[in-house]
Amino acid sequence: MNDIFSQLETLKIIPVVTVDDINDALSLANALIAGGLPCAEIMFRSNIAEQVIRQMSTRKEMLLGGGTVLTVDQAKQAVEAGAKFIVSPGFDPTVVKYCIDNHIPVIPGISTPTDIQSALAFELKVLKFFPAESFGGLKTLQAISAPYQMVRFIPTGGINADNLKGYLDFPKVLACGGSWMVKPELIKAGKFKIISDLAREAVALAGKSQVAR
Repeated sequence: MNDIFSQLETLKIIPVVTVDDINDALSLANALIAGGLPCAEIMFRSNIAEQVIRQMSTRKEMLLGGGTVLTVDQAKQAVEAGAKFIVSPGFDPTVVKYCIDNHIPVIPGISTPTDIQSALAFELKVLKFFPAESFGGLKTLQAISAPYQMVRFIPTGGINADNLKGYLDFPKVLACGGSWMVKPELIKAGKFKIISDLAREAVALAGKSQVAR
């Protein structure tokens, strides 16, 4: 398995983040590191996403990804800023091919068996199940993943402290993406101690998963 995916599997949780003020970027990185969760998917829903990745990557402990990547240009920006992997909400063969051709780990979003088949055509084995809860949650993932023994999933969308463990207990789940510990209102209010505490609680909860990793 790609080393980045191995690191994500070890972490089990990927904080999914939107930062609107560049001055919050380093404080957020510090808060996540203090909480034992040195990882973040920085969403390109903000026009400063590239700057945020660049700033947060000054903390070498951080494993950063570019999220909500819709175009090849965004993928390039993310990687040049320091992102180690790319995440898309859906399956875009152009973005996927660019990442594969340039040896960039890419995790496209899927929600149907057809999406999974498209990913398999590119020999991808780690996919994002999105939006997880809106598409039926764990039961749907268990059903659509049944024919695909070679694929692991990163459910994202509606994941929280209440349902995290259920997802992680499913062997085909590599890790989960979630934003409950890095809500935009916490970041904007500068409540980084709370973010650290929530990250620490999430790590402890993930550690109780019944699946050997």
